Amino acid sequence: MTASARAQRADDAIAVSGEFAFSKADFREIAKFVKDTSGIELSESKASLVYSRLAKRLRARGLKTFAEYRDTVANDDGERDRMLSALTTNVTKFYREIHHFEHLQKLFRGPLGDAAKRGERIRIWSAACSSGQEPYSVALSILSVIPDAPKLDIKILATDLSSDVVNHGRKGLYRAEELQDIPADVRKRWITPVVVDGENQFSVSETAKALITFRDLNLMERWPMQGPFQIIFCRNVVIYFDQPTQAKLWQRFATLLSPSGTLYIGHSERLSGPAVPQFRADGITTFQLLKGAAR
Repeated sequence: MTASARAQRADDAIAVSGEFAFSKADFREIAKFVKDTSGIELSESKASLVYSRLAKRLRARGLKTFAEYRDTVANDDGERDRMLSALTTNVTKFYREIHHFEHLQKLFRGPLGDAAKRGERIRIWSAACSSGQEPYSVALSILSVIPDAPKLDIKILATDLSSDVVNHGRKGLYRAEELQDIPADVRKRWITPVVVDGENQFSVSETAKALITFRDLNLMERWPMQGPFQIIFCRNVVIYFDQPTQAKLWQRFATLLSPSGTLYIGHSERLSGPAVPQFRADGITTFQLLKGAAR
């Protein structure tokens, strides 16, 4: 058997057995597309996950093969977004990693709150907002300290790769079980029970929504905002990128932070690359940009 024939046989080998044929070549093509468009790396150990999540999309589109699905994704931005949403783990909850929000409130009881009350511009970026729990936790944390925050120049930008989860966040509707980590006094003041399509849900108040602007954004592409941001949350997403991409992102965040600005990262993440000497630790996975750091 020639080398090319052996390579072809390897490409044709079944990666996952199931309703649809899913070869190693199918997996590699999908993994390459995901890496090129989102920066997310999918190792071969993720083949079963990729199959199980995308098989649902094949059924929904009435497709028979993964080759057909790849062609569909390449020519349909909406399906590309659904694929990326299916393959990214949107695990989130209100007040996830509570120490970050305690730190945030401390800042707003101190220098940031004082600056806001003087009429200064305060900007916060939730760079992987998923379905909205993170930016709403930020907004509720600020409101708990400064109830009239919407009257001040305080704005939160909430972005994510998936337009589906961004739209979910923009609506601000959640089930009762999703609210369990919100303090009772905060729920009472800024969360309202509503009925949507006959289902009991809960809506974040318009007061909290007024602080947030939701936008689609791929972190691998050009960032249209100029900054500076006093605070950036980028948690539990960079871990899915390779090391060079991680280092590049940390540096890009550093250039958008104001002097002494704060970067919150995920519990499994670590700063790397040229950004490291520009920050000092200011708490658990909390970093402050050093004054005079290169911008």
